[in-house]
Amino acid sequence: MSNLRLNLGCGFKSLQGYINVDRFGNPDLKFDLETFPWPWQDNSIIEIKLIHVLEHLGQQTDTYLQIIQEMYRICANGATIHIIVPHPRHDDFIHDPTHVRPITPSGLSMFSRRLNQEWQNQGCANTPLALYLNVDFELVQTNFVPSQLWRDRYPDRLSDLQLLLQESALYNNLIKEVEMLLKVIK
Repeated sequence: MSNLRLNLGCGFKSLQGYINVDRFGNPDLKFDLETFPWPWQDNSIIEIKLIHVLEHLGQQTDTYLQIIQEMYRICANGATIHIIVPHPRHDDFIHDPTHVRPITPSGLSMFSRRLNQEWQNQGCANTPLALYLNVDFELVQTNFVPSQLWRDRYPDRLSDLQLLLQESALYNNLIKEVEMLLKVIK
């Protein structure tokens, strides 16, 4: 089977047109995403959704990196991976004891071969995870979703991303979640 779409860690939110996967509840496929290898063939997936899931996976670094490698293995060239996570400086991330790691645009950028090679050429100390793991994901879109606190504080500046990022570097709870889109490069 090929050209499959996966909704990983679907919980109670099954999506039509996707294979809905979770280790709990009644998904299409009951599977623990921290078990390897995953049950899909190489290059068989064209889209993955991880909606408030990735921050729950891979408490051990080796497990997290295996998850990244499995996504790369099963995805076809040009596949997209939609990731939505709570912002690591929002109470939604901090208060949930099942959140095991923050997921950030900078962290996901470490899986880009293009960036890894640029960093090496510039003599940067960034960890070239794409080269170490033989994966290649390009972060093609990032959207920061402001919290209600931000909306109340700056109702006339809701679309001022620069101000939002400046203020959120100083204060918690201004960005509720981060939406990211990765593209698989093979």
